[in-house]
Amino acid sequence: MTAAYPIDTDAWLQHAWRNRLQSLLLLAVMAGFLALLGWLLWGRDRLFVLISVGVVAVLANPAFSPWLIMRMYGARPLDHAEAPVLWRAMSELTARAGLASRPELFYVPSRMLNAFAVGTREQSAIAVTDGLLRQLELDELIGVLAHEVSHIRSNDLWVMGLADLFSRATSFLSLLGQFLLLLNLPLILFSQVTISWWAILLLIFAPNLSALAQLALSRTREYDADLNAARLTGNPEGLARALAKIEKLQGGWLERIFLPGRRVPEPSLLRTHPETEARITRLMTLKPELKGADQAWTRRKTVPDIDALLGARVRRVPHWHMNGLWY
Repeated sequence: MTAAYPIDTDAWLQHAWRNRLQSLLLLAVMAGFLALLGWLLWGRDRLFVLISVGVVAVLANPAFSPWLIMRMYGARPLDHAEAPVLWRAMSELTARAGLASRPELFYVPSRMLNAFAVGTREQSAIAVTDGLLRQLELDELIGVLAHEVSHIRSNDLWVMGLADLFSRATSFLSLLGQFLLLLNLPLILFSQVTISWWAILLLIFAPNLSALAQLALSRTREYDADLNAARLTGNPEGLARALAKIEKLQGGWLERIFLPGRRVPEPSLLRTHPETEARITRLMTLKPELKGADQAWTRRKTVPDIDALLGARVRRVPHWHMNGLWY
């Protein structure tokens, strides 16, 4: 496996361990909310049954075919002839990440600046949009691909699927508990039955708290993918510049002038991704001395002949589709 040139290892380790601990803590919090609701509704004896069902659901959690998801986005495979440099970069990143198989590259005909990964370590795919290919320079694009490869290597897709399962189960149990509470409301009001207001508050707010934990977990995994991408390429500045450019160019020019930041919800607790400025700051703490660096990973240029190979730029405005996706 080809080694990436050095980054600030001490800073990387510090950030990496912090991200891992945060991820474990947030998953534990989400599981705790689910267990509390189960205990509240069915008692201690049946809680074991709920946990057993949850374990089976986690193990049987289906992994949808990457090809199926790509078809939902209207994506097509990106041939080697269309982007030979990206194919070579993907092969190198796969080797550096220690993955058994190289993720397939897909092209999404959208002017959005976006990339995403789907699948597992054994079978995965990475999609890049038309806008991303045409706007980013080569080292920036490689930084984005390394970010998605890091998601695959860290099993982030499975982790976030598990968090989503916890969140959905918590919401279901909360609705069930509130429904049972309404059915028994006359009995509660006209009898001597006492209820725990703490339990009622848990029924009402557990789904919201679990959702906030899920968003925080997503932000933590994004930080982790950034740092691992920097380690794969040895060039944190490339990804940092890509993030800044995506933030700047994502909206239309009127939106950037009159509604800056409109696409990102505030407060930051409602974000799925960390603030771009914070991500860039973390990346730049890893910036290495570039003496003797592999110039193939640091050279700044556009993807060769991408306009000639892909044809005319995509002009249509991104919009919602019948499958519920936005691209």
